[in-house]
Amino acid sequence: MTVYLLAIGLISILGQVVLLRELNVAFYGIELIYLLALGIWLLWTAAGTVIGRRFNSPSLQHIAALFIIFGMVLPLDIVFIRASRLLFGGIPGAYLTFLQQLMIAALAVLPAGLLSGLLFQWTATSYVANGKTLAAAYALESAGGLIGGLFSTLFIIWGLQNWSIGLLCALCSVLTPLIFLKGGAKSYLRRAAIILACIFLIFLGKTSYLDQRMTMWNYSHLLESSDSPYGRITLTKLYNQISVFENDALSFETEGIDAEYFCHLAALQHPNPQSVLILGGGIEGLVRETAKYNPTQIDYVELNPVMLNLAMKYLPDDIRRSLKEPNVRIIFADPRQYLKNCGKYDLILVGMPQPSSGQTNRFYTREFFRQCSLKLKPGGILGFRLHMAENLWTVPLTQLNKSIYSALRSVFPETLFLPGTTSVITASHALLLQNPGVMSRRLQDMKIPTRFISPLYINYLFTNDRFFTIKNLLNKEKAPPNTDIRPVCYQQAFIIWLSKFFPRVALVDLSSMMSNIFSKPVFLLLGVCSSILFLLSRFRPALRRALLVAAAGFTGMVLETILILYYQVKYGVLYQDIGLLLMSFMAGLALGAITINKAMTRISGHQKHLRRYGIGLIAGSCVLYAFTGMMITMNISAGLLQISFLLAATGFLVAGIFAYASLHEIEDQKKIISPLYAADLIGGCLGSLTGSLILIPLAGMDITCWGMLLLAFLSFLLV
Repeated sequence: MTVYLLAIGLISILGQVVLLRELNVAFYGIELIYLLALGIWLLWTAAGTVIGRRFNSPSLQHIAALFIIFGMVLPLDIVFIRASRLLFGGIPGAYLTFLQQLMIAALAVLPAGLLSGLLFQWTATSYVANGKTLAAAYALESAGGLIGGLFSTLFIIWGLQNWSIGLLCALCSVLTPLIFLKGGAKSYLRRAAIILACIFLIFLGKTSYLDQRMTMWNYSHLLESSDSPYGRITLTKLYNQISVFENDALSFETEGIDAEYFCHLAALQHPNPQSVLILGGGIEGLVRETAKYNPTQIDYVELNPVMLNLAMKYLPDDIRRSLKEPNVRIIFADPRQYLKNCGKYDLILVGMPQPSSGQTNRFYTREFFRQCSLKLKPGGILGFRLHMAENLWTVPLTQLNKSIYSALRSVFPETLFLPGTTSVITASHALLLQNPGVMSRRLQDMKIPTRFISPLYINYLFTNDRFFTIKNLLNKEKAPPNTDIRPVCYQQAFIIWLSKFFPRVALVDLSSMMSNIFSKPVFLLLGVCSSILFLLSRFRPALRRALLVAAAGFTGMVLETILILYYQVKYGVLYQDIGLLLMSFMAGLALGAITINKAMTRISGHQKHLRRYGIGLIAGSCVLYAFTGMMITMNISAGLLQISFLLAATGFLVAGIFAYASLHEIEDQKKIISPLYAADLIGGCLGSLTGSLILIPLAGMDITCWGMLLLAFLSFLLV
């Protein structure tokens, strides 16, 4: 049973990460799917635990069969996710309906999540029947999850594709029962496991072919596709046009004019840009266009080396030649990390993707603009672009643009907004040109060859009604600036995404909604209601234990979500490091459960002393939430090591409270497996969904963290 519990944790976390990555790609890189699907996973796992309670004495044969079934369904889940847009009649490049996306996410994680809950329920029942405790079983499963999370990250770093990782997880699942199945009545299970293992080994030998064939379901003109630490990169070719997709969303194509449009409208505002920094977008043509000004230095920072190496083989000759020029230096680094130690430049061009996720929003915040400001020479200019509607701005789009503009104005005294389907925004500490004639003369004097930008078009941009209307709109009303800890852009992007399925959402004024929802009276009412519920539960011990575990699971999952997104804001490598971050949380779960289990079983006869552990764990949770809240409010940078430590501490306290509830005033361990484990999972599910869809998008990370501190403090009533 010890090996089985470790294996359950390993395949659950590894399989979970594989499916989360696939869903993220299937839904065009919408980051919320990580947390939404995680909440659905926890819900199905809780359902599996409840269903498993009906079987009082599961045999080793039953458990072995579940491992084999898990190994069968995981690759089928991946196939289902990749084929989902075709199965549901989706149009290439377009979103499925919101209901269809929820259905796909729910169906995709249903088999694996349900089987995970059943496996733990049955294995833990057999484990405690031998005189062990539920807390010890929980610790072993968490330790297995730690191993699974570690390998999920290492596999991506080592260059394995997500499909290969899924096959390895399935292979591990079907091989686990072979350790204990010896023959006799179980011989058919052995044969099934051996046959499936052989099939998966054959698939691993053909993994590139199978991966490519499945990718072609959505790309009829596929050139190549590869998983990277930042997402899945896919290249297609139609005639002479190369299109590059990241997580199935179009990143750029080589025959457009976007690079020319953005580069020249920004660069022409500087009299002589000799040192230029380009943050992303070099392979779409920004380096080629910048080179037309004959600068002495072009530093091109590329976040994703896999994308560059993959695209270089297929890029047009002029773009490839520009990247090999002697004055061009290519740096593989995160732009925000590079800005900490680089020199100063005349012109900084931000060619990063649009602020539609936590990974990309971090390049449009006040903190990022401040970093850029410090790296500009006197008279230097910062330029970036936003894709939007040309003439009609909805309420969410207006709020999004205002929040970015407000963040920019809080750093730079001079700003210029040139509206269009691609709006070009520039900022400087020196006066910016408001005269199109100067820019036109520079374009002509330098004899810069262009396909679209011309003196007449530049004059049009500065003199049409749209220029003055947008200028008045941006300056008329104040908006909260987009910052790292309060990603207003992320909130508005979420509303804009919802409005694609529910058009009336586009009329929502999120700022006024936030002021109403997160007002002091509402917080006070929620606190009073929670206090009354917790006090009444003290008359029913079983309900009190379940509420204590559910509250710990809820606050722990919200804090885990905050820490993961905070790491994403600072470093932007969630696709790669999601497994490592989950591993840290699982390590904390394992350590917390085993530590509290050993400590409480040592003094099991003294119930008064046992209660001190519960009080201490709740107090520790309050300290952790307060510390995290201060760290986020003060915008203190935290790397992988620090975030991993905080996630481990979160897991330790959540598992410690679970262990305390399973041991304090409990006589029969079997009876509490299902209710407590289900309460833990349901609390985590609600925390994931509420935190990712409501609290963090609307209130920001800091206010959400302080709210969890309040709930943790009220949990003293349940001890």
